[in-house]
Amino acid sequence: MPPRAMSTQHPDNATPPPFAENGVLKGEGEVAEASYVYDQLGCDEQMWDFEGKAADVDVTLKLLMSHPDFFKKRVLGKDVFLTLRIPNPGVERQMRKKVEEALHTIVTSFDVASSYYEAEIAPITEVILPMTTSSQELIWLDSYYRDVVVGKDRHMLPGGKLVKDWMGEHKPHSIRVIPLFEDHPSMLHADKIVEEYYAFAAKDFPYVRVFLARSDPALNYGMAGAVLLAKFALQRLGKLEKRLGTAIHPIIGVGSSPFRGNFRPPYVGRVLAEFPSVQTYTVQSSFKYDYEMKDARAGVNQLMAHERTDPTHVEEDRTLKLVEKLRGRYEAQVSPLAKMVNSVAPFVPRRRDRRLHTGLFGYSREGVGGSHEIRLPRAITFAAALYSVGVPPELLALDAMSDDDLKYAKEVMPHFEDDLANALEYANEDNVRELLGKDSALLCRRFRRSVDKEHMAMTTLVYDMVRQGLNFSHTRQMVEWSAQIRGFLG
Repeated sequence: MPPRAMSTQHPDNATPPPFAENGVLKGEGEVAEASYVYDQLGCDEQMWDFEGKAADVDVTLKLLMSHPDFFKKRVLGKDVFLTLRIPNPGVERQMRKKVEEALHTIVTSFDVASSYYEAEIAPITEVILPMTTSSQELIWLDSYYRDVVVGKDRHMLPGGKLVKDWMGEHKPHSIRVIPLFEDHPSMLHADKIVEEYYAFAAKDFPYVRVFLARSDPALNYGMAGAVLLAKFALQRLGKLEKRLGTAIHPIIGVGSSPFRGNFRPPYVGRVLAEFPSVQTYTVQSSFKYDYEMKDARAGVNQLMAHERTDPTHVEEDRTLKLVEKLRGRYEAQVSPLAKMVNSVAPFVPRRRDRRLHTGLFGYSREGVGGSHEIRLPRAITFAAALYSVGVPPELLALDAMSDDDLKYAKEVMPHFEDDLANALEYANEDNVRELLGKDSALLCRRFRRSVDKEHMAMTTLVYDMVRQGLNFSHTRQMVEWSAQIRGFLG
């Protein structure tokens, strides 16, 4: 069976981990983190991220050499897994050569692990392709690995020597590509894209893994829109599974804040109920470091013991109409907020050493209302900035929902109101009224169950200073302290 708990490097933690340097996790610290999540937290997969950051290409060697006792008992590639996320060459053009570096890591890791275990072991067999929009991208990557990375074995060197006889064979001979769907059109057609890729490479597939994003859809369409899109895609993938007769194992990229999934140790059961057909859930940084280790371990254990069931049934036409309605209102509300968000963003602490990435909403692929561009930071920083001024992003587009919409949302999203209540504990009603309007303020009061007064006081000060254009060092401290009160960054 595929893994259940995928540790990732998403920097949504308020509390720096013990492996950090001056609060920032980088380099050797990420190798230490991978060992920690396998051994101490019980995760059975680590995403190793080449997208938007430097990634250690010697990770397999360093893991096996630094923790021999663990990896002799738990074989890397059979019991615990290392999965690469690579840049998408068609979108992240300035980073596309990193794809070669990542794929080369697969074959060098094979040699290292086979020597270590004294048997042929492939510690890395899967790669995640972000921002997938077509089956062609998956097929190109599959073919590139087979024909170029492995295919070079057949190249004849001067003097009549084959590359494989000089350098040794490049193994494994094939990899599985996991599409990561992150935008509206791709998630609507996820089943079609997967089916086309499966037809190309079916002979190598005992099962199919498909990755659905939660953060960037939320950044582009709002919390409710993102959840509805995921449920729509999961329902379609469930139908495809039955049609193909091959298991499809979804992955969902849930983060710490309710805006990005509300996947935290106390709420693991909620998220399992929200997405019952999902096989793999992402254990992001806040889950790992903003809670006691025993609590994080208990959350992972709960996840590992859970058995997936059928996806939540949604009415497809009704769901898509509601997503479009929410999307339009979300864009209208976000546009006036952009300047304020971008003013607060520099005060949000960095938790990972990664390339700064700003774009039109998530990835510079969609216009706001088709007319102009709004540039925002990535989803974690965006959410952190809004929380820091007391305007939880979960409120965005909520005032577009009628009573019938809310009733339907509660039917298909069993913890919709619980997630809202968790978020609105950190709302500053005055700031909500000023920035989003009186209807949002009324909804804030309607769904809020409690108020954190310490957090509210900090948001008043942060908002006043940002609005006045003041750049005080303690603004950064208050942004960080408020995140620690919440138990997540964004």
